[in-house]
Amino acid sequence: MNTNDGLEAEQRVIDLNCDFGEGFGAYAFGQDEELLAYVSSVNIACGFHAGDPHTIREAVERSVRAGVAIGAHPGLPDRLGFGRREMAVSPEEVYDYALYQIGALDAFVRAAGGKLRHVKPHGALYHMAGRSPALAAAFVRAVRAYDPALVLYAQGGSELLSEASRQGIGSAAEIFADRTYREDGTLTPRTEPNAVHRTAEAALVQTIGIITGGHVATAGGQRVPLQGDTVCLHGDGPHAAAFAARLHQGLIAAGIGIRPPHRS
Repeated sequence: MNTNDGLEAEQRVIDLNCDFGEGFGAYAFGQDEELLAYVSSVNIACGFHAGDPHTIREAVERSVRAGVAIGAHPGLPDRLGFGRREMAVSPEEVYDYALYQIGALDAFVRAAGGKLRHVKPHGALYHMAGRSPALAAAFVRAVRAYDPALVLYAQGGSELLSEASRQGIGSAAEIFADRTYREDGTLTPRTEPNAVHRTAEAALVQTIGIITGGHVATAGGQRVPLQGDTVCLHGDGPHAAAFAARLHQGLIAAGIGIRPPHRS
């Protein structure tokens, strides 16, 4: 793992992260207040796919009070599609979008007396930069230009993690509690059936299997090698808080510590 070196050898440790602050204006979204009791880090929307100055400030202040690690969650400028639709963007645009959003969020973090710890691209940008070396290089370059001490959250095996290593910034390989996997190790697209686990128990079994066994069971019953440093729980589901509570309880019961990743 790239970020948990130096932790106690006798105890497995994982970060539990969730997307956060994804409301806008008069529209509340997700179960932010409830989730803070169970997660160790949050990825706060920066105003492009979701969020606005008021919701960003509120999300940051809540996170600082809760003592969780705060990360920027920059996305594509597609509020109508919640940042989940791919767009034809250039590497230069990705660099500018990422740097702009990281800086905007960090202004609120500093004003609240907190510290920005990590960056995780959102939605379609996460997957596009995960596949494209050029987009990955641009995104990582923006993170490094802003603060080379920031940790990049990205899916294991992605171009983003490879580029983080090349550019010398810390990274955390991300696994997903509530999403199913295909035989090639990628996530089942949301457009396909059974892309999301519907029960907290299924999410917990998958998560513990990855952490302790180094593999994930696909919908077809195959065992695919998979490891991670941080577990993502999507905060926009109707049962997100219940999932988070069960994951937290189950991980602790399995002897797995929960804490944010850090650079050694």
